[in-house]
Amino acid sequence: MRMAATLQRSLERAHAQFDLVPHPHSATSLEAARVANVPAERLAKPVILDDRQGHFLMAVVPASRHLDVGKVRKDAKTWQLTNEATLAGLFKDCELGALPAVGEPYGMNMLVDPQLTRQRDIYLEAGDHENLVHMRMDDYLKLVPHAEVCELCH
Repeated sequence: MRMAATLQRSLERAHAQFDLVPHPHSATSLEAARVANVPAERLAKPVILDDRQGHFLMAVVPASRHLDVGKVRKDAKTWQLTNEATLAGLFKDCELGALPAVGEPYGMNMLVDPQLTRQRDIYLEAGDHENLVHMRMDDYLKLVPHAEVCELCH
């Protein structure tokens, strides 16, 4: 598999400049950063949450950090981790565990940790386990214009 079609279309629509960084197969974001030889604090790791009522939210944190679900404050709802079976239905053009950190094209609101937005450039999963998308932070923010920046890590 190559880049997810939804991500490809979003990059084209936003006229975003990016490079595709191939790497050996990896199972996690942290492992992808390691095998691609990129700083884990610059790899955007999406964590999908839901309110158990059909609403989904993507929280994006550096691969080097963990999401603190208690810090997620959006729409006065109680958010929980979404199960993998549900993820497969939401991200049909992606391999599980290799979701790109762009929720808006997949119909969900986004929160992004400021530790990422302070970076000059960023990496994100391309939708498979063997490629990363590398782009400047301003291009990433064009991809997700409605993302809310807030503290998400402990």
